Parts: sequence; structure tokens; C-alpha cells
Amino acid sequence: MYRKSVKVALILVYLVIIAGAVVRMTGSGMGCPDWPKCFGYYIPPTDAATLEWQPARNFEKGQVIIVDESLRVATTNFTTGTSYSEDNWEEYTKHDYSIFNVWHTWIEYINRLLGALSGLAILIMAILSIKKWRQRKSITVLSIASVFMIVFQAWLGATVVYSVLAPVKITIHMVMALVIVAVLLYLLRISAENKANIVTSKNFKGFLLLAMMLTLIQVIMGTQVRQLIDEQVDIVGYAAKNRWLENPTLQFYVHRSFSILILVLNGFLWYLNKKNSWGLQKLSGVMLLILVEAFTGILMYEFDFPFLSQPLHLVIASLLFGLQFYVVLEVFQKDRTIKTS
Repeated sequence: MYRKSVKVALILVYLVIIAGAVVRMTGSGMGCPDWPKCFGYYIPPTDAATLEWQPARNFEKGQVIIVDESLRVATTNFTTGTSYSEDNWEEYTKHDYSIFNVWHTWIEYINRLLGALSGLAILIMAILSIKKWRQRKSITVLSIASVFMIVFQAWLGATVVYSVLAPVKITIHMVMALVIVAVLLYLLRISAENKANIVTSKNFKGFLLLAMMLTLIQVIMGTQVRQLIDEQVDIVGYAAKNRWLENPTLQFYVHRSFSILILVLNGFLWYLNKKNSWGLQKLSGVMLLILVEAFTGILMYEFDFPFLSQPLHLVIASLLFGLQFYVVLEVFQKDRTIKTS
């Protein structure tokens, strides 16, 4: 049961990453301008009328309306009269973003809903891990730590909203998601039965770690390049995709050149593994993901960001990091078999 719970949690975390990529692709990051609710509702509105002041309407404390292009929050439960009055409202002070787009709102809401489900899955995983305390304490400790990590990740999500999508906070939010993925993969690995010890060379291990770190750096640089694109979208609009990268920064060229280094290094690792018959079969998957990642990057640059190319690029990068991390575990972790249930 415990290993199944880890797998479910891992899948849900990756679904959150996918949803987050769609949020960025569609520009839906501010679809819900407050947190944890959405315009003050547990289930967000489906039309603009819900966010307009109306006479003889019941409002609950915390619900939001848009007045004069700014958000107003109900300070108590009340019923409106015949005309608008500020008496039962206060201005939303976290930021001044007050645009409602039903698609953006629901895309962001689904992202948050998946985040809540992943948190619940991790909580269940932590509860089940208590039975592992006598067998291997690190499983229980890391499982419980994962609960705090996902709570911290939720808080980071709130700060991203409150900052109106500050680039640095988006990057930290993404890196934290990969940290959670790494912890879940580690728990999946150490809770497995009959883990094979794979013996490789010292140099191979060093290059393997370097390859994983380069992927992480590449992901971080990618989030910064994405910020450049977001800024261009604000200037030229979504329709002018051919202009999004007409004036790329040095960071973009570094990001693009870095992909060549990653391809060559991982190709070298794949070759050594085949040559020495070390049995690291997942390295073939790593190479496949790198090639697909490069392909989506070329699509975006040469063909003006085809549909779904952006979220695919981000999701594949996160899958690549996870697979590389698991290969590192296979190479570095010594076998220690425990009973599983």
C-alpha cells in the first residue's frame, strides 16, 4: 500500500506540473487573483455577473466583486440594498490586478485543485509510512517531511499570485516542485524490494551527477527565458507569435547552447553504459527525452510556438530531471531490502 501511495503522489505532482505549464502557456496565472479561494469562492464564478454588484443580493464575508477596475472584498455577511455602498466592503490590498477571464480562472482553478489532490495524496502517504518506522526510519521521516514541503509549495504558489507572477518566485516555485519529485522518487526507490546494485566507474558517477545538475540549471534558465517571452506577449500580444523572440537576450542563447552540452554529455553517458554493459536501461529514456526536448525547442523558435509546444517543453524537462535523478539513485544507492506492503 505504501509504495502505491508514493506512485499516486508522484503522478499527481507531475499532473500539477503539467497544469502549471498550461497555466503559463495560456497566461492564466492571475486567473484567480486571491488565494486559497478564487474571487472569494471555493468554486470560482463562471460569468462576469457574479463579480458585479447587484441590489438585493446576499454576499458572504470574503467574497469579491470588481468595482471601478479594482477588487472589493466583503467584510461581513450581508444583503445589498438599492445602491452600492462602501460600508460593507474593503479594498483588496495584496495587488491591483482585477481582470476576470472565465477561461483563465478555471485553468488556474484546475491547477490549484490538482495541487490540493497531490497534497492529500502525500498526506495519506505520510500516514501509511508510520508502519515503516521500525523497518526504516528514513521512510517515515521523509514522508512526513514531504507533507511540509507540499504545504510550503502551496505557500509559494500564493506568493506567486500576490507578486503578480514575479519571475524569481515562479522559478523558486518550479524548483520546489522538482525537489518534491526527487524526494518522492527517493522514497519509491528505497521502499522497493530486491534493488539491484549497479557497479560503474567513479568518473561515470561524476559525469552522471554533472548531467543531472546541468538539467536543473537548464530548467531554471528556461523559466527566465519564459519570462522574456511573457514580457514580449505583454508588448505585442498573443497573436504576434512571430515577434516573441525577435530580440532574444543573451540568456536565450546561453539556454539554447546549453542544450547541446546536455545532449553531448548524456550521449557520452549512454555510450559508456552500453559499452560496459552496466545495465542502466533508463539512460535510453533519458536520451529520448533530451531529443524530444530539443525538438520542441526547435519548434518554438523556428515555427513560432505551435500549439502545446510550450507546456510540452516544460513538462519534458521535469520528466527528464526525474528520470536522471532515478538513474543517480540506481548508481549511488546501496541495496538495503525491506519488507513492503
